[in-house]
Amino acid sequence: MRHVLSALVINEPGVLANVAGMFAARGFNIDSLVVGRTEDPVRSRMTIVVNADENTLDQVRKQLAKLVPVVEVRDFKDTAYVERDLALVTVAATAASRSEVIEIVQLFRGKIVDVAPEALVVELAGTEAKIEAMIELLKPYGIRELARTGVIAMMRGMQPEKGSAGASGGKVRKRSLDGPASPALPPS
Repeated sequence: MRHVLSALVINEPGVLANVAGMFAARGFNIDSLVVGRTEDPVRSRMTIVVNADENTLDQVRKQLAKLVPVVEVRDFKDTAYVERDLALVTVAATAASRSEVIEIVQLFRGKIVDVAPEALVVELAGTEAKIEAMIELLKPYGIRELARTGVIAMMRGMQPEKGSAGASGGKVRKRSLDGPASPALPPS
C-alpha cells in the first residue's frame, strides 16, 4: 500500500544521507524522496513515499523518529492532504502534431514553457496519477526527455492536528476524503 510520510528535520549536512542509509540498511524501498526548505531556515521538510504494509510502515516511522536530526514524523494516512509532483517533459512536436500536443497539455492544465522548431517543453504539476496519465498520452508523439521532482505533501489547512480538540466543543473534526470538497477549497 502507498504511504506518504513527512519528516521535519534539522537543516544540517548529512541528514539526507542518514535517512536514505536508514532505509537502505533495513531493506525499505523509497518510491519518492524530496527535501526542501521550510519557513524556518534551520529546518527542512522531507516528503517520503513508500509502498509498504502496516508493519513495515510502523517500523519506518519508528526508525525515522530515532534519527537525531529528525524533529517530527507525520504519516498522512487517514488525513486529508494536498499532494503535488512537478514534471518537465520535452515532447517531439512537428508542425503536423504540434496542435494535438498543445491540446493534450491544455486538457491537463499544463504549460508550454519552451518552444523549438521540432519540440515543446511542457510543465505539469499535479498528483502522480495526473502526470502519469499525461505522459501516457504524450508517448506516441515521442518523449525526448523527462524530469520529475517527486511528491511533496501537506495537510489541508482546515484540518486540526491529530488528537487536538476543534472549536466545536471538544469534538475533533474529521474530513472525509470521499465527501464533496468545501467550496472554500480550490480544486486539486
